[in-house]
Amino acid sequence: MITPRENVKRTLRREGFSSVPLDYVLCDSQIERFKEMHGHEDYQTFFGMGHRSFEMKVQKNYSDGRSLFKREIIPEDTRIDEYGIGHSKGSEWAFHMTRMHHPLKGADLNEIIDYPYPSVPEGEKENLTALISGLHARGLASFAFMQMTVWEASWYMRSMEELMMDMMMEDERATVLLDKITEFACAKVRTYTEAGADIISLGDDIGTQESIMIDVPFWERWLKPRLSKVIETARAVNPDVLIFYHSCGYIIPFIEQLIELGIDILNPVQPECMSFNEVHKKYGDRLSFWGTLGTQDLLPYGTPGQVKETSISRLEQCGSQGGIVLGPTHMVEPEVPWDNLMAIVEGVKEFELKYG
Repeated sequence: MITPRENVKRTLRREGFSSVPLDYVLCDSQIERFKEMHGHEDYQTFFGMGHRSFEMKVQKNYSDGRSLFKREIIPEDTRIDEYGIGHSKGSEWAFHMTRMHHPLKGADLNEIIDYPYPSVPEGEKENLTALISGLHARGLASFAFMQMTVWEASWYMRSMEELMMDMMMEDERATVLLDKITEFACAKVRTYTEAGADIISLGDDIGTQESIMIDVPFWERWLKPRLSKVIETARAVNPDVLIFYHSCGYIIPFIEQLIELGIDILNPVQPECMSFNEVHKKYGDRLSFWGTLGTQDLLPYGTPGQVKETSISRLEQCGSQGGIVLGPTHMVEPEVPWDNLMAIVEGVKEFELKYG
């Protein structure tokens, strides 16, 4: 019998599967609900997930985060991450969301050049190697998280408005910032791959609810070659590493070129924005999928029967070759009924009995 790790990798290479791989990411209140029902927090084992995700520790290279904000007084409760991006608390109605503060908004070229960008800390590859080896010893696939790869990290630092204006005006500030972030992304992906990760999770949101966020030729000019460099860095270490790409929203105009760059897995294929069946019909022989069950509509407002029916439909669309890790498109928020999460499991069981 193959291990869960082997099963996940075979599925994502569309080589068949022994069981349908699942993925859940629960918010804190859902974890508490699970703990009340089962007496522990290990929902990943409960759902039979064949992988575990992790993120490397990043070296911050500044001493006083508040000093990075030269043109803004940020709230006292602001958390400043390794990039120097500020996150202040949302409202009581959006307690898990934050307001973002951009340290390079309004910055000149020299400030962008001299900014204390994060780096991979010394010894982190050894730490990750031990972590990944431990997952593999348990038969689990290793899923290395490095979304916010190039575009998002850059605009989080500069602000979307200013970075887009820089790009449109061919301003050197855009080139320097995007290159600095790409260099850091390449260092991260090299470390992950050398440490033995099975799946590298890249991602930058380039779609909105109804349209693309950025014009395709603009993406080709500014972001495609930098994403390509990150993927090439990983594949130079391990040609067989699986490359996962996340983007919310409608992104059909980009999918063909993402495949050309070497993307193996597309996430989340947000059903409120594009049809999974149509995307699969066009690209399913060259691309695998992760997620696909909507957290805007289906999971919070659908019935268990509708969730089960949709789960079976996704699996039938993919067929015996696999090519899907089934699960919610995003973190499972507090309003999702637990019966709907279990309905995914019931749909998988019914599919496996019928086609297994």
